[in-house]
Amino acid sequence: MRNPGTSAADLHVLLHRDEDAVHRAVARLHELQLLRGGEHTLLAADPEVAVTRLSEDRLVYLHTQLQNVTRTRPIIESLYAECRSPTDPSGPTGGIERLEQLDRIRHRIDDLSFFAHSEILSAEPYAALSQENINHARPLDLRCLRRGVRVRNLVRKEALDDRRTLGYLRELVGHGAEIRVAPDFTELILVYDRHTALVPLDPQDTSRGALVAQESGLVANIIMLFERLWDDAEPFTDTEEAEPQEPELSDIERRALHAMCTVHKDEIGARELGVSLRTYRRHVADLLRLLGASNRAQAALLARERGWI
Repeated sequence: MRNPGTSAADLHVLLHRDEDAVHRAVARLHELQLLRGGEHTLLAADPEVAVTRLSEDRLVYLHTQLQNVTRTRPIIESLYAECRSPTDPSGPTGGIERLEQLDRIRHRIDDLSFFAHSEILSAEPYAALSQENINHARPLDLRCLRRGVRVRNLVRKEALDDRRTLGYLRELVGHGAEIRVAPDFTELILVYDRHTALVPLDPQDTSRGALVAQESGLVANIIMLFERLWDDAEPFTDTEEAEPQEPELSDIERRALHAMCTVHKDEIGARELGVSLRTYRRHVADLLRLLGASNRAQAALLARERGWI
């Protein structure tokens, strides 16, 4: 980064290091997508994009490790069941927690999604999802699906009339989610790993807060309610042929996206595309709108989630 455009042949001289060691380091940096270019010119990736990408890779690795660790939960619970008796009720018991602040509810949902390792059940009677809701939910939903978590989502039929919501549901189905549609229901249900359930404190006014339940009997009844709603619903079928699941990027858009995610100056990106700086920045702005991103780092993550880069 301090010496942009340095050739690979001169790098070991510049760094006063062994040539073989420098070649190995360069190969590793290329592998991590932190460096680009060939023998004649080496350029560093944008720091914000690079660190964000490394953090994302690390999170995927930690998710895998966490999934291996949390597989012991059923073993622990079965052992407690074996040793617990009516005269010795020791061992872990579930509970009910009341959450009233919206930010606490959202953080708890984020945590439960992050740590889910087998199944997520959701019945959400919304009429439409805002772009903000989708931007917040997409990374968590897609990470769960990539890790092999089974996701079953029940939505209201009228939600399919909203183009943005319909597009997001198509995206989830494309990544393996199971979605069913019911004409009308009011129950708001979230269940994680058949162990923890969230329901509204007041079904008529969800803004009042939520209850987080881990009592096995209560969670089992909530799951029974979900299964009844699920059985009565119809599978989500996408009969629209005119609108693809994902918009197709033109060649110039793909090149602009690659440049946006790899170069640290707009001038360099414009030069790589052979366009003016103003045109390049217009392409970047269009990509941000298309991805629903507020900045370039978020755009890079969302593009990666969609398999565009």
